[in-house]
Amino acid sequence: MRSLDRLPKAHLHLHLEGAMRPATLAELAGERGERPPDFRGFTSFEDFNAVHSAAARLVREGPRRNLLRLVREVVEDAAADGAVWIEPHLNPLTYDSDPEAALDLLDEVIDEGRRTGARLGVGFGILVFARRNAAPSEAVETARLAARRSENGVVSFGLAGDEARHAPEPFAEAFAVARDAGLIPAPHAGELAGPSSVRAALEVLGARRIAHGVRAIEDPVLLARLAAEGIVLDICPTSNVALGVVASLSAHPLPRLLRAGVRCTLNADDPLLFGPGLLQEYETARTALALTDPQLAAVARTSLEASGAPRATVEDAVTRIGAWLDIPGQATPLTQGASAAAP
Repeated sequence: MRSLDRLPKAHLHLHLEGAMRPATLAELAGERGERPPDFRGFTSFEDFNAVHSAAARLVREGPRRNLLRLVREVVEDAAADGAVWIEPHLNPLTYDSDPEAALDLLDEVIDEGRRTGARLGVGFGILVFARRNAAPSEAVETARLAARRSENGVVSFGLAGDEARHAPEPFAEAFAVARDAGLIPAPHAGELAGPSSVRAALEVLGARRIAHGVRAIEDPVLLARLAAEGIVLDICPTSNVALGVVASLSAHPLPRLLRAGVRCTLNADDPLLFGPGLLQEYETARTALALTDPQLAAVARTSLEASGAPRATVEDAVTRIGAWLDIPGQATPLTQGASAAAP
């Protein structure tokens, strides 16, 4: 069987603070004389947010070296999982509300990510995201901040938070700023709300990638539109199960999305809280979802083509994906009725 850690891939849906190693979390908490938060102790999205915020606070309120350590370790973990490009999600204004200070922080993160990536053969770009539960004016400020580094480290712009409680319309201006700067619009949608959330992300925010988007499976017309327009869904199977978006891994709609012609990527979301990293998500897709090696290779190729990676990085990785497929291996059988065609 082909080794999935040798399959070149990009990691596009990864929240930086949520990718902290458990050992790092424990160490940072110990330095403050605190007990680390129970990072698996959540049963709802609200609980999840509380645990995530508690972990993120240890980085945001600590010395800058803690953040840079996190960046290094996230890139190291990406390299170990076979990623050649990583695009972690970050909102610099959650560290400092002053835009100039936040920009300096963003520059440090970009420099550290690139430096570590150069050592390990991993390209590094940032998805700057706005917060649904903050004022739309903050989202515009966040977009302007991202736009200032649109040609030097920031490659995409997102929107995170509870989509069921916060409609996308107030954030249209922020996404217009991001699109005008050439950033990939990649908001969260279709996780905590249904197909209407995905449709609004397309029509209001101009999304080209959607973080999650799995509930599009409920609307065949929307599925056809996603396939026709080449919209990419950055999917996180384990996260979807943990938060009750889908009932179980075996019920996850990824195979059906691929069968419908929707382009999808595989991601870990917040491995600190959910457990699996990028490589484990690929292994889960092979074993629990019965994706074949050609399908997994197509998902990996989509992750690179939909990323903000330089063209040379994408072209080299795509060539290596082809070489990976040429290795003799026993492909896992498809689920009944699934297609082996690329998504």
